[in-house]
Amino acid sequence: MQDFDELAMALQPHYSHFNVANRLLFTGHSHQAWPDVAFAGIQEYMRVVADRVDTKWDVGFEKTEIMRNYLRDFYDDPDGYYCREQNTHVLLVSWLSCYDLKNKPKVVTTTGEFHSMSRQLSRLDEEYLDVVEISHQSDEELLEGIKTELDDKTSAVMVSRIYFETAEVNTKLSEIAAACRETGVPLMIDDYHGTNVVPLSVRDAGLEDCFILIGGYKYLQWGEANCFLRFPKSFDKRPVITGWFASFETLDQPQSGGPVQFDVGDQRFATATYDPISQFRAAEVVNFFRKQGLTPDVLHKQYQSQVAYLTELFKDGNKDSYKIERSHHRPIEETGGFLSLKSPHARTLRANLLAKGIYTDARDQILRLGPAPYTTSKQCEDVINELFTEAAKL
Repeated sequence: MQDFDELAMALQPHYSHFNVANRLLFTGHSHQAWPDVAFAGIQEYMRVVADRVDTKWDVGFEKTEIMRNYLRDFYDDPDGYYCREQNTHVLLVSWLSCYDLKNKPKVVTTTGEFHSMSRQLSRLDEEYLDVVEISHQSDEELLEGIKTELDDKTSAVMVSRIYFETAEVNTKLSEIAAACRETGVPLMIDDYHGTNVVPLSVRDAGLEDCFILIGGYKYLQWGEANCFLRFPKSFDKRPVITGWFASFETLDQPQSGGPVQFDVGDQRFATATYDPISQFRAAEVVNFFRKQGLTPDVLHKQYQSQVAYLTELFKDGNKDSYKIERSHHRPIEETGGFLSLKSPHARTLRANLLAKGIYTDARDQILRLGPAPYTTSKQCEDVINELFTEAAKL
């Protein structure tokens, strides 16, 4: 038994709907199983809607606040605002619309960003933005490259804390933030693969004036439609892309034709009507995590132990003929919550494993194996053995 087995086996009975004890679910980096309490949240939503009808929103907002408080605790960030939306894409688009992109068209980013950011920036670059992509493979070179690109035409810097393909941790965020601060350029940090995996104190890291994108679909186990944009309370710019939920408290006031108003508080980047069932589901998961003692440090240790074990198993069993290798060789301290492998057959391997009921994930030549807190060492051994079985056939 490995040191992470005790917690994994204690958690598995709480995920009976997903049957995690008897399945090889290694898309924890993309979609983790939901604990059984999530279904109780869905049932509660139905009862509230039936009872409250159109006055259900206050209850939904209470559920959202439960999630916000969890994030404030995780990020050691009691003073940050957290805007909830259905996905990170609408949040980053609303945020970008705050800035003078016409006169300052440069946006600096990296070659390792997730599709929500990279696709949108690429499309904007085709039209009128000057998007500068800097290689993410060396943190030191990335830092120097960003510094070089910061000038009076730069509207924003947009980078990840943990890269979605390789799980490499960006170790220079504090220095990047300092450089942006010195030049007056806002910094957006995509932390979809950092939340609940690698602890981060916003205060200790000097990121109080930064913006952080957070998604609930992966390591938070909140499911779809629970994303957040963390922003500083001092932020007073008005998004051009905006919906009426950004001024929910003033809906009863006359539409005077004056400047568009925004509520004071978390929802500055909000859009419009959504299905609040996701908040009921997620709030139950938050309470479950707290009850199980799944603190940032506990989760960090669990992921590090699991990824380290997967890495050890892969190194011990890999052969040259398999044509598969690790995508990087950073120490475990600079690695997020999954093992990233590189192979020209990555998508074929993923498809062949899925045909056996084994869930992994592939992006181009990258195969990702993502455990979750409920993943045991035996399941790690089984997925690596099955990977090599399939690799040997190619």
